[in-house]
Amino acid sequence: MPNQIAFLALAASPIFVAVMLSRLSVERAFIWSMMLCYLFLPEPPAVFDFPMMPPLDKHNIPALMVFAILLGRREPSGPLLPDSVLGKTLVLTFVFSPIMTVINNGEPVFFGLVGLPALGLKDAAALVLEQFLQVLPFLLARQHLATGGAQKELLRALMIGGLVYTPLMLIETRLSPQLNNWVYGYFQHYFAQTIRFGGYRPIVFLYHGIWVAFFLMTSVVSAYALWRWHKGEGRLKLLGVALYLTLILVLAKSLGSLIFMVLLVPLVVLLAPRTQVRIAVLIGAIALAYPLLKGADLVPQEQMLEQAAKIDPDRAGSLRFRFHNEDRLLERAYIKPVFGWGSWGRNHILDPYSGAILTVTDGFWIISIGTYGWIGFLAQFGTLLLPLALIWRAMGSHRSDAISPFVGPLSLILAINVIDMIPNATLTPLTWLMAGALTGYAENLRQASHGHATHTAGVRRRTVM
Repeated sequence: MPNQIAFLALAASPIFVAVMLSRLSVERAFIWSMMLCYLFLPEPPAVFDFPMMPPLDKHNIPALMVFAILLGRREPSGPLLPDSVLGKTLVLTFVFSPIMTVINNGEPVFFGLVGLPALGLKDAAALVLEQFLQVLPFLLARQHLATGGAQKELLRALMIGGLVYTPLMLIETRLSPQLNNWVYGYFQHYFAQTIRFGGYRPIVFLYHGIWVAFFLMTSVVSAYALWRWHKGEGRLKLLGVALYLTLILVLAKSLGSLIFMVLLVPLVVLLAPRTQVRIAVLIGAIALAYPLLKGADLVPQEQMLEQAAKIDPDRAGSLRFRFHNEDRLLERAYIKPVFGWGSWGRNHILDPYSGAILTVTDGFWIISIGTYGWIGFLAQFGTLLLPLALIWRAMGSHRSDAISPFVGPLSLILAINVIDMIPNATLTPLTWLMAGALTGYAENLRQASHGHATHTAGVRRRTVM
């Protein structure tokens, strides 16, 4: 169980966010508040659990505090929802579809002698609020991180955050993952999963070693992007930082993140931003297609397992375990395919005598479909992937030198994050932050192109007259 330090750290986080907003610009304070709280605050079960509310933890307290402070200041920031009709529809569906989930789950669920409660009004209120808190970083980032300078600041924060984390990662690589236990009094996952290739992979203060490695991968990609587009002194130093972070990522012993790094770094270093965005759109389409193909039983699982076995038999066994659980959970999800099973673990299969959960939800997509149905899944993944389509569309009406070069790397990182949500549940506040920043930037590009088109049409009309 978490100790008092864990709860004191959570309680102090709103004060930290308020101080950041009082001393820095809104965009910088928002980015760094989200980043540092995500990296250093304790993971659940360190939460504040109030009646009629979702648990408040490090994933939602910082954004909620930023929202409350900016609302109190009454600073002009434009509408909270996206400009496009599709964007508004996706966000509102994501937030409010749990109401229909609750309506469709008004009966208890029984597994032999074990029963789970029916959902009621308080569940509807809590789930809607939980969805709103989850998407809040996206909405705030769309408002306040919509410029090219904000894109660069976000990449810079990812790089520096990785640099700050690497000493802690090296300590755990050498001594075993113990920092969370030493500071907050508990281990946040299963210790056996930190053992890899005869050593340890670090977990620090995040949920799992996969999360740490994925975050460091984004730091590596960000460093190479900043190195490529840096002008003036310090460019060689940025390359040294990128190489150092690459080395630490190798030591983190996470095959998936290493594959992502090998894929993304050449794209970031060699290709133009427009091409990077096109590839990001393609990766995003693959991420969205997998659950649809899986649902139609069109995923070539055996061929994928054969290829995985050639790389690492242990990873092939892990993949087989994931596929088996996905199949069982999808079969259950199809009982309530539209709006899902809701909360209380109703989307799982339980032991009829002990009540123990017999299924494992690794990928976030199966969690989303099982909990909120295909409607909830499409709303959530659609909200995350929409900015890639918006950026791709908006870039077509602008010259290359009028577009921030940092949009391409951010788009690639976001797309890879979404595709990593197929095998893992690596949806974090930073994911929403990137999606919101790209959405805001795409909307600014679209408004600029419309303004230019209106101005040009006006000039032509005056010329004719």
